[in-house]
Amino acid sequence: MLFTLKWMSHIFTNHMGLNESQDIKQVVTDSRMDTKNALFIPIIGDRFNGHDFAEQAVHNGAVALLWDKRYKVPENIGDKTTIFLVDDTTVAMQELAGKYRDKVNPVVIGITGSNGKTTTKDLVRQVVQPSFRTHYTYGNLNNHIGLPLTILDMDPTTQVLILEMGMNRFGEIERLSKIAKPDYAIITNIGESHIEFLGSREGIAQAKLEILSGMNRDATILIDGDEPLLKDIDNVSRVIRCGFHDHNDVVVSQPVLEAWGMHFTLSNGHIYQIPLLGKHNALNATFAIMMGECLDIDDKQIIHTLKTLEQTTMRFELESGPNGVALINDAYNASPTSMKAAIDVVKQLPGYTDKVLVLGDILELGDDSEFFHQSIAEVIDDDITAVYTYGDYAKNITDSLAENTKGTHFYSKEALVKALQDHLTKGTIILFKASRGMEFETLIDSLHRLD
Repeated sequence: MLFTLKWMSHIFTNHMGLNESQDIKQVVTDSRMDTKNALFIPIIGDRFNGHDFAEQAVHNGAVALLWDKRYKVPENIGDKTTIFLVDDTTVAMQELAGKYRDKVNPVVIGITGSNGKTTTKDLVRQVVQPSFRTHYTYGNLNNHIGLPLTILDMDPTTQVLILEMGMNRFGEIERLSKIAKPDYAIITNIGESHIEFLGSREGIAQAKLEILSGMNRDATILIDGDEPLLKDIDNVSRVIRCGFHDHNDVVVSQPVLEAWGMHFTLSNGHIYQIPLLGKHNALNATFAIMMGECLDIDDKQIIHTLKTLEQTTMRFELESGPNGVALINDAYNASPTSMKAAIDVVKQLPGYTDKVLVLGDILELGDDSEFFHQSIAEVIDDDITAVYTYGDYAKNITDSLAENTKGTHFYSKEALVKALQDHLTKGTIILFKASRGMEFETLIDSLHRLD
C-alpha cells in the first residue's frame, strides 16, 4: 500500500464517492495497465486526453481518479470509483508527489547536468543500494511527469530516493526541485545541451542551479569544481567541489584507461576501478563515491561496488561485433562536450590498430549548430583512422577536418553500413555517437546481422 484515499482527501478536498478505507497500491497514467487498486491520473497532452480512457482504467481495476473539473464525469464510472476534482491533473499529480515524498521522508538525492545525469544516477544507485532501501528514476523519466510518477512509485519503506532531473527550458528544474526537495544535489557539468532554448552556457548553468530552489540551507551539493560557471554557490551549507585541478575539495588524478575500463586515484588516497571509459566517467564515479561517503557507506564497500558495476545500455557500451571488431555503442545522446570526450577516449584506448568514428547530428543546438559541429573536428587527429558522418549537421564535422584526416559524409544509413564492412576486423574499434533522435543503434544492429 502507498496510501489511503482518506489521506488523499486531506490534499484534495473536492471529491465524489469517497471510500476512506480504500488502499492505493499504485499510481498510473496508462489505462491499459493492470490498474487493480490504482489511482489513475488522466494526463492531457498535445495529442491525447487521458480522460477519454478513464472508463478503460476503471475496467482494469482503478479505484480512484484525479479529474479535471472542466470535464463531465461519465455516469458509468461515477458510482464505481472515488473522484478527486482538480483544476489541472498534471499539477495535482505533482502536488500529490510532493506530499507523498514528505510522507515517506527518505533522503533525497537530485541529479542534474548537461551530460552524465543517467550514468551518475546509475553509479550513485549502485553505491547506495547495498546499504539502504533505495528507489530511483527508471530510464529517463526525469521531467515534469516522469519525476512525480517516480516518486509515486516509491515503496513506503524507501530510505534513499535518487531522482534524475532533466530540462529544456528555464523554470523546469525549479519545479522538479520544489516537488522533490533534495537533501543532496549533484550537478555533473555544464555543457551545450538545449542551448537552443537557453541561449548560452551561462543560461544553461543558471537553469541547472535551479535545483537549489527546493533545497534548504542544511543541504549539500556536489559540483564539477573545474567549471567556472559553478563557482558562485552560496545558498546551501555545504558545497563539495570535485574535479581534476588542485583547487577542488576532492581531486581526481592519474586516470588510466585499459581495455576493460579504467582506474583513478582520489585525494582521499584510495584507488578506484570502474568498467567505464573516459575521464568524464572518473568524475561521474567520484560524485557517487562522495555521495557514499556523505551517507557513511564504508570505503571498501564503495571500492568493491564500483569494480562490479552494471552499465546502462547505449552509454559508451563496449561490445564485440563481426570478425572480432570492437563496437562502442554511445548512441543514447550527445552534446558537443560529450562527443569530444568520447573521441578522446577512443584516441587513448590501447590495443587497437585502427580507430573509426561514426558521428551523427547533435540536436537542439539552435543557431549555433554549424559552429558546434565544426568544433568537433578540433579533437580529431592522426590517432583516428577514418571518420564517417551521417545527418544534416554532422556534415560540418567532415567538412572541417584537416586535409590529412580521412572523412566521408553519407546520405543514407545503408551506404554507411556498407562502408563500415571494410573495417570489420579484429584490432579495429568503431565509435557510434549521435543524439538519440538519430537512432544510431540501428547501424550497430545492421552490423550484427552481418555476423
